[in-house]
Amino acid sequence: MTLVDAVVLGMRLARWVRIGVRASAEWVGETVTPAGWVVVSAAVVLLPLGLVFGWTELVVIGWVAVALIAISLPFLAGGRAYSVDFVLPVDRVVAGSEVIGTLAVTNVSKRLELPGRVDVPIGKGLADVYVPLLRAGRVHEERVIVPAHRRGIIDVGPVTTVRSDPLGVLGRSRTLADVHRLFVHPVTVSIPSTSGGFVRDLEGNPTSDIVDSDISFHAIREYAPGDGQRHIHWKSTAKTGTLMVRQFEESRRSRLAIVLSLHQAEYASAEEFEMAVSAAGSLGVRAIRDGRDLAVVASVEIPDIVRGSIRSVRSLNVVSTRTLLDDLTAIETSTRAMRVEDVCVLAAQVVPDMSIAFVVCGSTQTPRQLQALTLKFAGNARVVAVVCDPTALPSFRDLAGTTVLTIGVIDDFRSLLNRRAA
Repeated sequence: MTLVDAVVLGMRLARWVRIGVRASAEWVGETVTPAGWVVVSAAVVLLPLGLVFGWTELVVIGWVAVALIAISLPFLAGGRAYSVDFVLPVDRVVAGSEVIGTLAVTNVSKRLELPGRVDVPIGKGLADVYVPLLRAGRVHEERVIVPAHRRGIIDVGPVTTVRSDPLGVLGRSRTLADVHRLFVHPVTVSIPSTSGGFVRDLEGNPTSDIVDSDISFHAIREYAPGDGQRHIHWKSTAKTGTLMVRQFEESRRSRLAIVLSLHQAEYASAEEFEMAVSAAGSLGVRAIRDGRDLAVVASVEIPDIVRGSIRSVRSLNVVSTRTLLDDLTAIETSTRAMRVEDVCVLAAQVVPDMSIAFVVCGSTQTPRQLQALTLKFAGNARVVAVVCDPTALPSFRDLAGTTVLTIGVIDDFRSLLNRRAA
């Protein structure tokens, strides 16, 4: 062997050693638990010290640590032959319910698999599922309960198989499944049609603009070239001897806006805000089902450094009840959100031809602030403030142009609107 061959062989051996050391270090880092590091330290440090200085206690502790490591190693075997299937029957539920998922663990190998554990992350929590001894081809099924008590988005998964000894000295995990996203929608109630009570017309509101063809009759004038024959008023024509035609007031389809307050200081508690989200969702769902032109507006978070110079709002997706409730699921209060009166000013600009505006807010709004909400919108827009206050009795009152509905629970909203529609 020449010197060059020896150098090449030495470099290859050194590379293999580096690769082996790196792989071993990664395996140790992934396998040894915090409790395991205590045991490993006892075996590596205390045993040599006891042998060198002749301390029987240290020798005993060191050998016990070595025995624990040796006993723990067989428990790491297997686990990679697991096929895990986790199924959630639904991806959207209403707050206050539970979803029962199904976890199926299959031994796809041809050998026996030792008992193990499957971890299912549920939001910020974790569900542990024990998997017993599985023969080849056997399936173990478990029900996993996903609590959906509060509105929000819950990520379930990824499912992870865990192999560990009973003392938790060594452990090995492997991620096997995707993340399931569960939308927990706000609680909504069925309220009367938004076409009744506050906005009574079904087709639109008549305006002061005069047109030749519409629904709301206005007056009669002489016939002019180009007028349609179907609008000729024959009785007036017979009396005057001149062709007379009808004129109409132009009608515009009424448009409903929902303004949801997100400023944290405008709610006395988290319960008030949840009630406000439910009220906004109930209104929006009813308006979408009625086929109304709808806009749901809320503030965006504005950084402190530009809060004095920037105003911005976001419009929630109202294509369907599902998309609206999805957006309401993720919405939260913030100290960086604009005050509700500023949101109303921008809502009046981004929602043209608004006929009625529901402003949903908390109990910290004073009567003067509620009364001033009417001034934030155009003169022909009706303003209804929905005040959520769990400590108050349901009431209905007018404050100089602003209609104020106070609700203590979400069911009060339905009863008040039913009373108003009647």
